[in-house]
Amino acid sequence: MSVCALLLSARFAHSQQFDVAVGGSTLFSTRNITASEAYLPPGEKGGVYPSVGIERIFQNHYGYSAEIAYRYDQGFYNDYQHFRPVIYDFNAVYAPRLAKKTTADLTAGVGGETVVFYPATGNCAYVGCSTHLDSNHFLFHAGAGIRYALWHRVFVRPEANYYRIVNNTVDFHSDNVLRLGASIGITFHRD
Repeated sequence: MSVCALLLSARFAHSQQFDVAVGGSTLFSTRNITASEAYLPPGEKGGVYPSVGIERIFQNHYGYSAEIAYRYDQGFYNDYQHFRPVIYDFNAVYAPRLAKKTTADLTAGVGGETVVFYPATGNCAYVGCSTHLDSNHFLFHAGAGIRYALWHRVFVRPEANYYRIVNNTVDFHSDNVLRLGASIGITFHRD
């Protein structure tokens, strides 16, 4: 019985690919058009966002992926306190081959954003108090990238990721965020 399971899993492994990629990107957001408000939440933009992701594609060009990106250095929220966003998503993937060394990566899914706010003063008056606050939001994600095989199993992928972050206007002035960047990765199994 275990020999049959091993043979089936070996056959199944040849009909898929598994990728791991690391990258860097930056965020873009729309301009604030509500200048008449007394309190203007800042735009969620700028900064360097390192990322790491995994992707599994089956023989029919469909699969799934997961990715996490975070702001490398703390941003400065309205010239008052530091903050750091962390964005993560889980996606369905369609990866059609465009040419011999080129594949499109089209993704759509859901995820979340956690924004950690660090108080302007880190002093605690009592034992066990927290020196940071978190703001969590659900998001919808759509992304596109062009994967180019550089050498053997190593690839590079310029990519664009759009996020519709639900209730992001609690912390920032827009629910719409665009992350542009590139990643480099390795394919562990390929047809």
